[in-house]
Amino acid sequence: MSTTLHPKPRSAFPARRPLAAGLLLAFAQAPVFADEARDGSTTLAPVTVSASALALGTDAMSTPASVLAGDALVLRRGATLGDTLAGEPGIAASHFGAGASRPIIRGMDGPRVKVLSDGAEIMDASSISPDHAVALEPMLSRQIEVLRGPSALAYGGGAIGGVVNVLDDRVPTAVPEKGVEGSIELRAGSAAREGAGAFAITAGSGNIAVHAEGLKRNANEYRVGDGWHDGRRVDGSYNTTDSGSLGLSWVGERGYLGVAWSRQRNEYGLPGHSHEYEDCHPHGDHLHCGGHGHGHDDDDHGHDHDHEHAHGIPYVELDSKRWDLRGELFDPLPGFTRLRLRAAHTDYVHDEIEKEDGERHVSTRFRSKAHDGRLELEHAPLAGWRGVVGLQTSRRDFSANGEEAYVPPTLTKKHAVFLVEEYALGDWRFEAGLRHEWQDIDVDSAQRDRSHRGNSLSLGAVWNFAPQYALGLSLSRTQRLPSAEELYANGIHLATNTWEVGNPDLKAETSRNIDLSLRKTEGATTFSVGIFHNRVKDYIYANTLDVHEGFQLIEYAQRDARFTGIEGQLRQQLNPIFGATVFGDHVRARLDSGGNRDLPRIPAHRIGLRLDADWNAWSGEAEIYRVGRQNKVAEFESETAGYTMLNLGASYRGKYEGMPWLLYVKANNLTDKLAYNHSSFIKHVAPLMGRNVTVGVKLDF
Repeated sequence: MSTTLHPKPRSAFPARRPLAAGLLLAFAQAPVFADEARDGSTTLAPVTVSASALALGTDAMSTPASVLAGDALVLRRGATLGDTLAGEPGIAASHFGAGASRPIIRGMDGPRVKVLSDGAEIMDASSISPDHAVALEPMLSRQIEVLRGPSALAYGGGAIGGVVNVLDDRVPTAVPEKGVEGSIELRAGSAAREGAGAFAITAGSGNIAVHAEGLKRNANEYRVGDGWHDGRRVDGSYNTTDSGSLGLSWVGERGYLGVAWSRQRNEYGLPGHSHEYEDCHPHGDHLHCGGHGHGHDDDDHGHDHDHEHAHGIPYVELDSKRWDLRGELFDPLPGFTRLRLRAAHTDYVHDEIEKEDGERHVSTRFRSKAHDGRLELEHAPLAGWRGVVGLQTSRRDFSANGEEAYVPPTLTKKHAVFLVEEYALGDWRFEAGLRHEWQDIDVDSAQRDRSHRGNSLSLGAVWNFAPQYALGLSLSRTQRLPSAEELYANGIHLATNTWEVGNPDLKAETSRNIDLSLRKTEGATTFSVGIFHNRVKDYIYANTLDVHEGFQLIEYAQRDARFTGIEGQLRQQLNPIFGATVFGDHVRARLDSGGNRDLPRIPAHRIGLRLDADWNAWSGEAEIYRVGRQNKVAEFESETAGYTMLNLGASYRGKYEGMPWLLYVKANNLTDKLAYNHSSFIKHVAPLMGRNVTVGVKLDF
């Protein structure tokens, strides 16, 4: 007889059944099961959001949340986390060739978007620079959750852009009923001649469950759209990945406790990495390049060209080793209904490697040894209030050594306490959250150590004013503490063609945000629309002081800023087979004072139409969307032309000897459009991928 967790209300362990392939990909409303009535109308069933401290369903949250899972996730997954989520309205992606891409939520990225692995932070170097990959593999994920805006105080006031929580099965939470279960997936893509394969298997008996998984990907330099002046493929845009993990859990009637070890190794190129400007350095607020000032003669250009040719295209070798400890216990103490534990230790290193005259050498090594732990206790209802109190602590020992060690070694220690409460009254649900955190950064240089404290508060309400409708309002005041890189950076960074200068006098950012959403989740017509306004006092940004050709001198500075935007979707079920969705998003980000007040690398607006069909075991989707021209640019920043993308996809689900399988094909950028990502530091050196046809098959057993 199998052992599973005793079912509880609002359990953190949602059922793992596949989602139908024609699901809505909403952005203020998660893609969830669509139950079709005889008249063709749909009802969206709520999906539990693990990243919500109270384990709420998507329809109960006062702030917008999206969930990708099941077949919908299989069809959307890319080689990176940014590529996987970039198709979700309201979310863009930083783009650095094929190996590195992070989500951009509502125009915010880097440390303002928290990336979690089942509630524990990903302690890599991806938030430091866009050329650093996220040490996480989408093909091994079970569910990806996105919380927009400062909606998760349980994970840090610094996540004012949002939270991305990636769920996996590396730590089993149940013993398989049949003793063994798992999956195998194979896929191939045309634009980069990509091949990838993944497997996952869970086995157990009694109270013990074991899980193993692995992945291998090999993608060559990818092909861009038609008409690029530099040819058809981006030099250095390859990506190879090896990932695997092994986990063990004890599962009882009231909970589980498990541990997992995982390792991920990546090798990917760094397009646009140029040595042409390595002799540049700042003189006050100006750049000094070449023999004197900004002057260059023919000899200088000839020397630079030869030097670049001798170096070739640099590349990254990434190696991340991680331990995860996860546990959950129901009714742990009198007055408390649930205890939740998440802890992780990460040993991360990546080497930036160059081949000079045929010889391989490590130019810069980035290393991060870190741990993150959090403990949550959910108390029983008290005077109608249900809530969670929690503690969090983290420690990151970070260093960069070599030619581009633009950040000195630092030791960052963070601690926090938080409280989230909810109260239901008739058709209303109210939510309140508090968080206090403090941070100490010790720097191994002549600069002074820094300490910061921050307080965050959020209030929210959801009014279900009709069976099909919900109106949500969220107000928050959150503080983000400056990162070590923003405080202490001082040196050249050739990957982004910048010389970065930190500011040890930076204060905490203070963000005041209002978020209003309206959604309809039942009937032939469903919709979700949200507007937000975020005023950030002492916003930390990279201020460009001087530019030489494409090389920038940037200094981290603080000024007040505003982010205002709208995101929404409207879906109409046309008949029992076909449906249509109109979607779009827009964000405007500006500084409150000064000359040119637009912030750099803010994604342009987007609007699109999606047609979907479900017929027996078949499903399909056709999508066309337009990304507008981005002409609201910062000083020294160039405009980016808009583009139109056409995507098609189809899938077929069947069974082989009782085992379900999914066969799918998708064609992205079907018209082979040449397109540039405005959010990318290297948009002209590495355009977006051209026409790409992906074929895959997934078997569950």
